[in-house]
Amino acid sequence: MLYVFIGIAAVIFLLFITNVHIVPQSHAFVVERLGSYHSTWNTGLHFKLPFFDRIARRINLMEQVADYPPQPVITKDNVRMQIDTVVFFQITDCKLFAYGHANPMAAIENLTATTLRNIIGDLELDNTLTSRDIINTKMRALLDEATDPWGIKVTRVELKNIIPPKEIQEAMEKQMKAERERRESILRAEGEKNSTILVAQGKKESKILEAEAEKQSQILRAEAAKEAKIREAEGEAAAILSIQKATADGIRMINEANPSSAVLTIKGYEALERVADGQATKIIIPSEIQNLAGLATSVKELVKDK
Repeated sequence: MLYVFIGIAAVIFLLFITNVHIVPQSHAFVVERLGSYHSTWNTGLHFKLPFFDRIARRINLMEQVADYPPQPVITKDNVRMQIDTVVFFQITDCKLFAYGHANPMAAIENLTATTLRNIIGDLELDNTLTSRDIINTKMRALLDEATDPWGIKVTRVELKNIIPPKEIQEAMEKQMKAERERRESILRAEGEKNSTILVAQGKKESKILEAEAEKQSQILRAEAAKEAKIREAEGEAAAILSIQKATADGIRMINEANPSSAVLTIKGYEALERVADGQATKIIIPSEIQNLAGLATSVKELVKDK
């Protein structure tokens, strides 16, 4: 009898242990009772009723990422390419996720492919390559709206890689090479232009400086010539003043000496001699000297008569 009680206690203990569950952080358990939805267990300790309850789904509530293989798409200008996408999503309603769709992950993959084809079909190749942000925003809005009944929140969609056809890639590489060469030519031309402008400006400034230097030199020469003329005029004026002063001093000295008529006569002859040595064709002799000359002739005749 004792063994029976021990066996029953062991069975009850095992049932208790096997029906106690701990839900970890950022997870949730969907529990069914008798085949229908009963409750959702969140983080913590929970006990399941044996034989009646069962854990239908263990759900991860953290943000998840789904990386899908490249999908073939056709642009508006009939260019076939492949684009692979990355979808970030999070489960917000465990009941809807468990019972809203049989395979929600496969549904998201197919929905992503069809949505991408619809969006790319309205764009040309160049717009597709340069409008990633617009494509990502449109896809996120469409996918979030479509997955809302499944308890899924699409947080972000990214175009991981855009793979155009090989011939398009070669054409793009040639175009990029031509664009780089064009930019290089423009930069070289701009450099040569700037160099020419700088050289011309240097020559212009050099000529301006030379003209300024020549102007300053002319001004200095003119000022020097002016000063030389002023000094020369001052010298001449000083010489004239000296001569006039000497003449005045001579006259004054003669007046002070009170010379006789004979001395004055002799001085007159000396002056007449100096005048006769010149190049003048006419000589005007003062009347005093003429009278004196006549007197000298009369004296000579009287001496001869004696």
